[in-house]
Amino acid sequence: MSEIRSSSVAYVPFPLGGFTPLQSSALSAVAARLDAAPMSVALAWLLHRSPNILLIPGTSSVAHLRENAAGAGLTLSAEDLAELDAIG
Repeated sequence: MSEIRSSSVAYVPFPLGGFTPLQSSALSAVAARLDAAPMSVALAWLLHRSPNILLIPGTSSVAHLRENAAGAGLTLSAEDLAELDAIG
């Protein structure tokens, strides 16, 4: 069994909006093009940004759980990423 050193991988917790949901016209536009929920797109975008981001999405219902899971499976185009990166 291989040993995993905690110092070899740094994860950065990233609360998605905290108590205030992330809202943006760019996020809504990309979500509409992909026929996806805005939070699914936000999760996909943040997962794409860095392999060491540990997302902490709110999951207070089965519907939220489905949106969160859908975000992991979304593929964002270069155009989508550029539009989302302009948010902040």
